[in-house]
Amino acid sequence: MSTNKKKSTPNKSLRTVDKLARLGLSTDLALALHLPMRYEDETTLTPLSEAVRMQGHTVQLEAVVSACDVQYRPRRQLVVTVEDQGVELTLRFLNFYGSQAVQMAEGKRLRIRGEMRYGFFGSEMVHPVVKTVQEGDVLPQALTPVYPAGEGLSQTLLRKAITSALTRFDFSDTLPDALRTTLQLIPFEQAIRLLHNPPADCDEYALMERTHPAWTRVKFDELLAQQLSMKRAQVARRQQGAPSLGMEGSLCRAFNAALPFALTGAQQRVLTEIRRDITASYPMQRLLQGDVGSGKTIVAALAAVQAIDNGYQAVLMAPTEILAEQHFRKIAALIEPFGVQVVWLTGSLKKREKEAARELIESGTAQLVIGTHALIQEDVLFARLGLVIVDEQHRFGVAQRLTLRNKGVDQIPHQLMMSATPIPRTLAMTYYADLEVSVIDELPPGRTPIMTRLIDQDRRDEVIERVHAAALEGKQIYWVCPLIEESEALQLQTATDTYVTLTAALPDLRIGLVHGRLKTAEKQQVMDAFASGELHLLVATTVIEVGVDVPNASLMVIEHAERFGLSQLHQLRGRVGRGSAASVCLLLYQAPLGMIAKQRLAIMRETTDGFEIARRDLEIRGPGEFLGARQSGQAMLRFANLETDQWLVEKARDLAADLLLHQKDIAEAHLARWLGSREDFLRV
Repeated sequence: MSTNKKKSTPNKSLRTVDKLARLGLSTDLALALHLPMRYEDETTLTPLSEAVRMQGHTVQLEAVVSACDVQYRPRRQLVVTVEDQGVELTLRFLNFYGSQAVQMAEGKRLRIRGEMRYGFFGSEMVHPVVKTVQEGDVLPQALTPVYPAGEGLSQTLLRKAITSALTRFDFSDTLPDALRTTLQLIPFEQAIRLLHNPPADCDEYALMERTHPAWTRVKFDELLAQQLSMKRAQVARRQQGAPSLGMEGSLCRAFNAALPFALTGAQQRVLTEIRRDITASYPMQRLLQGDVGSGKTIVAALAAVQAIDNGYQAVLMAPTEILAEQHFRKIAALIEPFGVQVVWLTGSLKKREKEAARELIESGTAQLVIGTHALIQEDVLFARLGLVIVDEQHRFGVAQRLTLRNKGVDQIPHQLMMSATPIPRTLAMTYYADLEVSVIDELPPGRTPIMTRLIDQDRRDEVIERVHAAALEGKQIYWVCPLIEESEALQLQTATDTYVTLTAALPDLRIGLVHGRLKTAEKQQVMDAFASGELHLLVATTVIEVGVDVPNASLMVIEHAERFGLSQLHQLRGRVGRGSAASVCLLLYQAPLGMIAKQRLAIMRETTDGFEIARRDLEIRGPGEFLGARQSGQAMLRFANLETDQWLVEKARDLAADLLLHQKDIAEAHLARWLGSREDFLRV
């Protein structure tokens, strides 16, 4: 007997549901808020006699098919001729299905929308949108929405699903009429229905630019939900228990006295803010911002010392082993002479070393723990965790930061997040409204300004000569490359090739190579050789972007600088200028440059101010990379624009504070609509 079974054909509606689900459109709310990205005006018809004179314009017309043929020269294509009142137009389809030839058979009346252009045989449209109609069929009365779509989802299917959802959706307004009137906002239902089906006389420019009152209402509601969630998370955090780390005992006093330098005024100010926070009995949630080289690490170390002085453990997590080890070496050298047990934990340690480190952490013997993502593994348990420090916090996801914070046993530890990527004010107000923010806006004395020069790749030999001269003067040099292995697609000079080339061109110099695929021990050996002055030149990938501190390095060459983002270029440049010698950064670029690349490189040449660079970077790219993985893949702002809608951000922030104090029921209803279960992603 045959064992073959006939395969069941999936239900067509189920397949549609799955396709919608892949776009996150599983509820009526999600469909109602899946707003158009643009509109098409299908409310009018242009006579064909006029349309043929509108070359380069998109028009809609009706005409009857007079011929429909598949041609094979110069390539296979479907060619359809339509006619209206003696005027002909050619429709050309280079990719087509057999069913389309049937749809456009001779004698069929078509409604056609596309761009008019001149062809070899007269006026034509290539791949227009067509549908079969009867003479006198009614035209749409509203602009036709065009939605963001995924694979296998046609606009027709999306429109049908959204139209159906709008018949079931609860449009109850979360803002009372009086409040809405005061804010000069239109009703929520009016805004949503208009955006899905704008009338033919609607201002299409205002719709596209998202300045229409309907868009204003949607953007305000989104910003209000975001501000409510942030502020409620802040209130909730202050109701949680945390260890009070107020005592500055003998360890703090001895450590402060032994520092080989004086803190800057900015460092003292932010340290006071941190110490005030960790004295409280609710968990600190503070973001410490500071430009490259501003001295954030020592401030974090001083906070850790205070936690230890109060009988608690502190942990510092960094995104890369190079950065983590830099912290370990620097902080351990300062703190271990006072009898503090500092433990190092990363994924590259041998099994026996990891087990030993975990035992010290779990027993409480380890007072300060420094490491990478290995710290958040389930088998890493703390005895008495009081302070969590996360460096380069935007490189960690929400779940990772929460996991480390949740390592506290009985109480939630205080959390200090650090970033060398300054957050512009509007961005901080929007995405970090639940955090206190400290800013180190002063560099330590003795730091020299970095001169930045842009140099065409064609002058590479001159750059090599300059590197040689600098090395002979006793200076050390970084040469940064963007790739490890050859990529024909990007055509970038690789680190390994550059190392070989420079070694051959500069035989009298000692040159090292470091990249992310080296084993940790090999990587550290090269870094130690460079830090000790054994190497003149270090060829590296972006593994040196953060945490590398070699005061004698005063020249940096960055290859294919046009391929880097502004933040990364600024971070890399910050590896020089850390000593007293005048420092130079040479940005090698490959011409011709695109517009954005030109903007980036010009900004790097004009300023070394990290906050100014961050502000201008936000203008160019938007908020994405400043935030890192904060939303765990969930876009917190889909509709509002932080550059153009700052006035709405401030209005939403003020209303959120008032609602949480005086009208919590309104706040709850608004949050339920806009965030639902996603609110947890904001509480980090």
